[in-house]
Amino acid sequence: MPTTRRSTGGPRARPGPTKGQSTISFANRVTKSVSREGKKAISTPITSNIAAPTDAISEKQEVVDVPLADDVPTEEEPDVEPEEVPVVLKSETELEAEKVSDAQVNSYWKSVESQRKAPQVHQEGLDVTERVLRYFDVSSQYGPCIGVSRIKRWHRAERLGLNPPIEVLAVLLRGEKEDGEKIETAHMDQILNSIVLDA
Repeated sequence: MPTTRRSTGGPRARPGPTKGQSTISFANRVTKSVSREGKKAISTPITSNIAAPTDAISEKQEVVDVPLADDVPTEEEPDVEPEEVPVVLKSETELEAEKVSDAQVNSYWKSVESQRKAPQVHQEGLDVTERVLRYFDVSSQYGPCIGVSRIKRWHRAERLGLNPPIEVLAVLLRGEKEDGEKIETAHMDQILNSIVLDA
């Protein structure tokens, strides 16, 4: 049997509204039922008893120039003493970390490497200090390394009682004197920052 076309006026088609069914009007009319008092309140404008400013008040106002503190001449300026550089007091752990020798750092790294099953091929070109710092970066037990300097991360881990290795602090304190800010940021943080800057 051939298929037949439905006419637009069939029962499934959507003709206009049937009897008893109203349509929604989007004209500028309110379709919501409102009481007569509400209509009066909407139609009458709200007036207030605020008086406009008069010219007499504005004429009395004057603009006065007040000299700034820099503009005021001074007779003699007292001799300014140079500010003293504050002495940074080091904690006991930092003093202990300064006593850590390179041999202790090397033995710490050998103990870490001995726990591995295979040597780290991708770190062959790095010195021991950079290997120690990168291992500290990826050690998740000391908290996140992104967005915080290595030395702050080490101190935070110490405050939380996580016992971070003193050798890492020793490497950081030595590197702080030599490399400055480069040693402060985690290697992962440097990688992510370079990706953001390149994009």
